[in-house]
Amino acid sequence: MSARLDTAQPYVIGLFRIVVGLLFVCHGAASLFGVLGGAAGTNGGTIDAGTWPGWYAAVIQLVCGSLVLIGLGTRAAAFLASGSMAYAYFKVHQPKALWPMENGGEAPAMFCWAFLLLVFTGSGALGVDRLFAKRSRSAEQQEPARRKATVTA
Repeated sequence: MSARLDTAQPYVIGLFRIVVGLLFVCHGAASLFGVLGGAAGTNGGTIDAGTWPGWYAAVIQLVCGSLVLIGLGTRAAAFLASGSMAYAYFKVHQPKALWPMENGGEAPAMFCWAFLLLVFTGSGALGVDRLFAKRSRSAEQQEPARRKATVTA
């Protein structure tokens, strides 16, 4: 049973990455563009450009969420996203109360740990990172053959 589950692991990590990235993009798009109900506490509106920390958090959510969603630079984007959610939890939510259930910080806490997991697991299957890795491996395998051909010629 474990062997069968292990073969599916890259695909499940890829699906996990896609879902987490999409949800993060939705938060950023809501705050920046007023879609999907708008930014929290604005009654369907947006966050004013340059407002600290909300507008910057929304930009990170949109950009890093998009990168994680497509699996491009997943580890770096997930690291930045995880850090931004840790900041959001400890600076915005945690001062209100100790527990996430009490302070409204469940989403930042879950996003923080989900992105931290992706920092260590990588993009899994179905990501652009995977395509670049395959291309670089293919080029590395062809390089010794090229060297050998130029040496013998």
